[in-house]
Amino acid sequence: MKNAAWGLLVIVLIAAAAGLYISHPRPLYPSSLTAHTPDPENGKKLFIAGGCLSCHKPDKGNAAADKTIPSGGHGLHTPVGTFYPPNLTPDEKTGLGGWSQADFVNAMKRGLSPAGEHYLPAFPYTSYAAMTTGDIRDVFAYLKSLPAVASETRAPGIPLVWVVRRGTGLWKAVAFSDRTYQPDAAKGQSWNRGAYLVKGPGHCSECHTPRNLLMMPDMDRYLAGGPHPEGGKDKVPSLRDLIGRKRYKDGKDLVSAFQWGEAFGYDKLSSGGMGAVQENLSKLPEGELAAIAEYLTSLK
Repeated sequence: MKNAAWGLLVIVLIAAAAGLYISHPRPLYPSSLTAHTPDPENGKKLFIAGGCLSCHKPDKGNAAADKTIPSGGHGLHTPVGTFYPPNLTPDEKTGLGGWSQADFVNAMKRGLSPAGEHYLPAFPYTSYAAMTTGDIRDVFAYLKSLPAVASETRAPGIPLVWVVRRGTGLWKAVAFSDRTYQPDAAKGQSWNRGAYLVKGPGHCSECHTPRNLLMMPDMDRYLAGGPHPEGGKDKVPSLRDLIGRKRYKDGKDLVSAFQWGEAFGYDKLSSGGMGAVQENLSKLPEGELAAIAEYLTSLK
């Protein structure tokens, strides 16, 4: 019995050590970043495509806050608890003022904080990781151009957050890839641009692709709709076969829906969870919307 107990203890210790090793954060180092001239205007476009302001807007209770600045604080409610998206302005103490480009790239590509902690995937770095490093650095340049706003920092309202963060490292080992989007050589430039925007900055899959028991996207049902990520009875609709299901006449019709929403009679595009998405899409250049529409309408 004593030998069995010691054997079990050894197994537990080995398993714990393996878990700590596997879950250990692995950041990109600044030396890995090649020369790049940031383009804040491109960053602004990608910031809009990602709907970043929708999550990083100021808290409702802060009536004096500029609602057009991503100073953070608005609660994001999920089945596991409430998250408070942080301040994205260049404030030195509460925002990105003290961040380097490498810090921001690690957040977007690896889901890691400047302190080396795992971000919980309520922050959709699982999609942003598909973006090119250049585009990510452009977004950072745009955010650095915003006025600095001080904002209260709040920890996630979930139990045992340190344990959950470390557990996220284990989850990443099986469920996360930081691989940049690879164009499909069999498709045209516009289709690939649309796929990139949908899969990367637009992070459409985060809501429109159902997940399995390990909370990994079920790619056999990619963009096929499913349970709402905030819980409740609401369902997220499928983005597949939009023309075959007669949701839209063609790609141009979908572009008009992105631009005008329910104001032009496009049902379920300006209300509910899609309201903010449609508002952001309406600000994108028509060429970008046409690329997104070409990609989405190709999904059968």
